[in-house]
Amino acid sequence: MTPTETLPAAPAEDVAPPEAKRPRGRPRKTEDERDDGNRRHELLKAAAQLFRRQGFAATTTRDIANAAGMQSGSPFYHFKSKDALLFAVMEAGMHSALANQQRVLGDAAYAALSPADKLRRLVHAHFEVLLGPGNDFVPVMLYEWRSLQRPQRKVLHKLIADYEALWMPVLQALQNSGQLKAPVGVARLLILGALNWSVQWFDPAKGATVEALGEHAVAMFIQEV
Repeated sequence: MTPTETLPAAPAEDVAPPEAKRPRGRPRKTEDERDDGNRRHELLKAAAQLFRRQGFAATTTRDIANAAGMQSGSPFYHFKSKDALLFAVMEAGMHSALANQQRVLGDAAYAALSPADKLRRLVHAHFEVLLGPGNDFVPVMLYEWRSLQRPQRKVLHKLIADYEALWMPVLQALQNSGQLKAPVGVARLLILGALNWSVQWFDPAKGATVEALGEHAVAMFIQEV
């Protein structure tokens, strides 16, 4: 029945007050609590910013809800706990990093590049997910790894392994050409470790750019011919 439909009025004495029906199941969510994807993304973004700036332990779910413009209890409609939210931030960061890397590798021009230029593209892509505007997700993983539970670490280890594996053909080609002197496996660890540490000290306010940083990194890692 639509709101515009009416029934003939009955005598007052014959009309019993309607019995209020109790809604079944969970109470209806408010607008802020509806998981429409966009709200979840805003929640993850706010959590990533706060976890990076304040630390996981010092950040409350109320802080995150306020930053996302939500009611204080709304995060629990999306995530069971603050721990689950932390894991979701890190997982989203790794999926974003993998997607960004795949875009680089899928570029039609990439296959024709020299090994040195392929490394340059990978380094720049890596800095984008570490230091680009609004990219707090992967840095949170670097800061807060110990806050995860073992099953969560196992999931992320798989994503990290997939990401790092795509560097190996380029590093092997550089070693074959004599431009990379270290063993490939060690070089991967040293290069990514150095790139990741930049989140501790890089400050664009001091005049540095992500693009220039990428060029300096490549010049340090390999000898171009």
